[in-house]
Amino acid sequence: MAYRVDHEYDYLFKIVLIGDSGVGKSNILSRFTRNEFCLESKSTIGVEFATRTLQVEGKVVKAQIWDTAGQERYRAITSAYYRGAVGALLVYDLTKKQSFDNVNRWLHELRDHADSNIVIMLVGNKSDLRHLRGVTEQEGQFLAEREELVFLETSALDSTNVDKAFQTILLDIYQVISKKTLAAQQASGSLPQGTNINVGTNNNFNKKPCCST
Repeated sequence: MAYRVDHEYDYLFKIVLIGDSGVGKSNILSRFTRNEFCLESKSTIGVEFATRTLQVEGKVVKAQIWDTAGQERYRAITSAYYRGAVGALLVYDLTKKQSFDNVNRWLHELRDHADSNIVIMLVGNKSDLRHLRGVTEQEGQFLAEREELVFLETSALDSTNVDKAFQTILLDIYQVISKKTLAAQQASGSLPQGTNINVGTNNNFNKKPCCST
């Protein structure tokens, strides 16, 4: 979802975190939104979300980040939540080759359910465990280039590149939305303030805090 509003923030962007169970999606979310990490975090059930507000090219952008369950039994539930998403972080565990091999399946599902203009970033998480690496950085980069994705390796444990990942995808989303707005202005002569762009569902689920660093 990408709302244009006039008060607390200029834009509201819905971003989904997807990927196999156990790759660290929930900890990426909690690290970015609350600067927290939980070593014993449990598998997500269904969908949860948290928010954080950032400045992007002089605009106040509120990121609404949805953490989707990776287990097969929740796939039918979570697919509906792709609707309205303008960005996605597709996460794999760089110590687990299977989670990387499943990226193509997740990409297929995402492209089936999400908007065709969604910005997708491929994220290799757990870069702090380089000594256990099962997927090289070059492999991740090659797949990202082949599928035309943005690519970054992160560590939710030590915070490496977590903020950068979200800042990068939010900037890319903002640029896509700006181009849409400009095209609409050129087509109609003007775009009234308050116009909704690619609106999605806004349900209120809140993720409970886990443990502080």
